[in-house]
Amino acid sequence: MRFVVYGAGAIGGVLGGRLFEAGHDVVLLARGAHYDALEKAGLRLETPDGAVTLPIPVAPSPAEIRFQDDDVVLLTMKSQDTGPAVSALAAVAPPNMPVVCVQNGVENERTALRRFENVYGICVMSPTTHLAPGVVQANSAPVTGLLDIGRWPAGTDEVTTSIADAIRSATYHSEPRPDIPRWKWGKLILNLVNAIEAVCGPGTRTGEIARRIHAEALTCLEVAGIPYVGQEEDAARRGDILRLRPIAGARREGSSSWQSLTRSTGAIETDYLNGEIVLLGRMCGVPTPANAAIQRWANELAVQHLPPGSVDEAQVIAELGLD
Repeated sequence: MRFVVYGAGAIGGVLGGRLFEAGHDVVLLARGAHYDALEKAGLRLETPDGAVTLPIPVAPSPAEIRFQDDDVVLLTMKSQDTGPAVSALAAVAPPNMPVVCVQNGVENERTALRRFENVYGICVMSPTTHLAPGVVQANSAPVTGLLDIGRWPAGTDEVTTSIADAIRSATYHSEPRPDIPRWKWGKLILNLVNAIEAVCGPGTRTGEIARRIHAEALTCLEVAGIPYVGQEEDAARRGDILRLRPIAGARREGSSSWQSLTRSTGAIETDYLNGEIVLLGRMCGVPTPANAAIQRWANELAVQHLPPGSVDEAQVIAELGLD
């Protein structure tokens, strides 16, 4: 089995690096300055226990890869990039090739299913960082993350088991789950506060805005009849497995949304996290003003290339009438 990691940023770069270290056949897909750095000098994987540079093959697009019968594609880009990525992949890869969405949110699998027959979802619980070209960080050790997997929309099969086995060999925990959408909806709820941190800065992941955002989300899911993993079940799965430790004396500063604004990418994943709740609310008649407000602010900061924390939390609270 060869793993084609499409989107070698924080999640994809670390996962690809860990699989490569474990002896698996891996090729990375990256773009821009990150591709240039990987092609020239390899992937620098930094962990709390040290750093290594890995000579993993890298390509700038799926068109540059000769796909094999035993290939598995891991989609690891941000959700706003999934549509174009799947189209580029479908132009050169067979439709029965396993495609695994190692991504937050719940829309990526639907996008992949339009072009590929065998689609899998992974619930991502893995703190990672990517701020500089050619460099990724695994912030948890000795276990890098939890990556439970299942077929989309339901079930497991031999491919599920084989991928889970490979992931477990590479410093992760992974279990096949026949109800993976329920786990990914639960993770989406947890990810809703990422945008608050990105917009208002560190220390704002709790408080009245977060409470309002979560309340709107839970109401939407209940009205729509969508099952999700709750806090107690999620906490039981996580246990004390993930242990964030400093890397070269520095601690992880922020979520993936915070990192997007820090890198000034011009885009942020909020439309597929808070925006998913806004969409669901509009479809089932549930008001979602807090999620809509933080979604709007996050997109504005991304488009204007403003740094994280550019908006005073009090301004958002006043806008929502929570003061």
